[in-house]
Amino acid sequence: MSLRPFHLAFPVDDLAEARRFYGETMGCAEGRSSDEWIDFDFYGHQIVAHLAPGGSGDRASNHVDGHGVPVPHFGIVLRMDDWQALAERLRAANVDFAIEPTIRFKGQPGEQATMFFRDPSGNALEMKAFADDAMLFAT
Repeated sequence: MSLRPFHLAFPVDDLAEARRFYGETMGCAEGRSSDEWIDFDFYGHQIVAHLAPGGSGDRASNHVDGHGVPVPHFGIVLRMDDWQALAERLRAANVDFAIEPTIRFKGQPGEQATMFFRDPSGNALEMKAFADDAMLFAT
């Protein structure tokens, strides 16, 4: 099965900060833009930062495997080597992790590498990877 790219639009407080974070820090290529939004290539998917001051950030957290997970959040499931490279890239850029890169559900179905951080507007992102992608929906 070939997956189609998803599209996600989300609010940001400042487009210049979003451009620096998603473009330079995260390494996402920029697509079209205007004075009110910027498209980014998020690992083959289209995310769009829309200028909406005060509309971003998480509203709650849920307890998952010993951590307070920010809600809402978005992200992508990477290959393990890409996840590790991104973790190092973010560390080198001094990104403040909400949840440090770690392995969640160790030894259980669904074991995964995960990390949480926020963009400059406070939007929470989770990047994850599985040693075995078949475990993505494991119960």
